[in-house]
Amino acid sequence: MPALLFGSIGAVVDTSEMQRDAYNRAFEQHGLDWSWERADYVEMLRESGGRDRVAAYASERGDDVDAEAVHRTKSEIFRTSMADGGLSARPGVVDAVKRARADGHSVALVTTTSPDNVSAMLSALGSEISESDFDFVLDTSDVDQPKPDPEAYRVAISRLALDASRCVAVEDNVGGVRSAVDAGLTCVAFPNANTAEHDFDGARSTVDRLDYDQLSELL
Repeated sequence: MPALLFGSIGAVVDTSEMQRDAYNRAFEQHGLDWSWERADYVEMLRESGGRDRVAAYASERGDDVDAEAVHRTKSEIFRTSMADGGLSARPGVVDAVKRARADGHSVALVTTTSPDNVSAMLSALGSEISESDFDFVLDTSDVDQPKPDPEAYRVAISRLALDASRCVAVEDNVGGVRSAVDAGLTCVAFPNANTAEHDFDGARSTVDRLDYDQLSELL
C-alpha cells in the first residue's frame, strides 16, 4: 500500500503570511524594533527553522535576544490567528486526502512543527480535514532533528513499514523537499505564496494545486 505524506502545515493550508504577521507581533511584544517585510521574509524562508531564523537575525543586528522566548510568543500568536482566521485547505488537498484513502493508500502528516501547532491547524480546518483522515501525525516530539534533516521521513516510512520508493511527499518549502529527497522519497513541491519563486531542486514536479490523478501515477 503506497503512502501520500504531507510534509508541513503549509502543505495543507497556506499560513505563510499569517506566520510573518505573528513574528512581527511577537517582536513588538518583546520590545524589539524589528519588522519583517514580505520580500525579506521570502528570502528567509529558503532555510528552515523559526528559532534559528530569529537568532540569526538578532546576530546580524548585534541584538541580544532570547530567540526561544520570541519564537514561543510567535507560536502562541500564530495558533490564535489560525483559530480566528477561517482557514481553508489549499487547492486539491481535501480531494487528494479523501481519494487516496478511498484507494487504500496510507496518508500521513509528517512535520517538524510542534504538536500544538498541528492541533491548532486541524481544529481550524473543522470538517474539511481532521486528524482521523491521517494514519498518523508526526511532529517535532517524534524526532531529534528537524527538517531539512531526513529523520522525520525515515521515522515515517519505518512506521508505515514501506520502502521509501513507495512514498510520495508533498512539501511547500525548500528544506522540506530536501528532507524528503534525502530520505529517498519522490517529492512534489507545492509552494505557498511566499515560496513560489524558490528553487525546488530535487522535486519531481512543482505544482500550484494538487491533482490526485497526477499524484496517483506517482503512487
